[in-house]
Amino acid sequence: MKRVRCPKCDEYITFDETKYEAGQSLVFQCPSCGKQFGIRMGVSKLQRTQKELNKESLDTSASSEYGSLVVIENVFHYKQVLPLRMGDNQIGRYQKGNPINTPFETNDPSVDLLHCIVNVGRDKRGQLRYTLRDTNSNTGTFVDNVELRQGEHRIIDNGQLFTIGATSIILRTGEDE
Repeated sequence: MKRVRCPKCDEYITFDETKYEAGQSLVFQCPSCGKQFGIRMGVSKLQRTQKELNKESLDTSASSEYGSLVVIENVFHYKQVLPLRMGDNQIGRYQKGNPINTPFETNDPSVDLLHCIVNVGRDKRGQLRYTLRDTNSNTGTFVDNVELRQGEHRIIDNGQLFTIGATSIILRTGEDE
């Protein structure tokens, strides 16, 4: 089964690609917004999907030098790997037009568009330090089943599990082997 995303509302439409041949044109009508759009079966000239990019990064172990966040597969979506960058990494739900720098795809309604921030910085010895803080989200950010209070900054380490909404995320540091 393949999925295509509506260019107007970003809703996914699923279809069985085995019923069609390479080069064949298909027309879809989005059940959510009614937009009609077409695709051509075959090799896409567009950017690869997030799932393909994540699989490639897992296969080659080519995570960012600053580490990554592993969004654990759940009932809402598949496993995703989000590379981290130095400074603030704004974590939240992907939505067309959402300006955050580290979104992930999910249908989990309890994840806000900007849910929390993972800051990557260096301590006095020059070692990488990861700090998690909630951004006044609706459902909270939890570390070890304890909710972060408003304004609280929590230092997290390699392998640390934290939860936003109903989605669990694991930190993999850049110093991980």
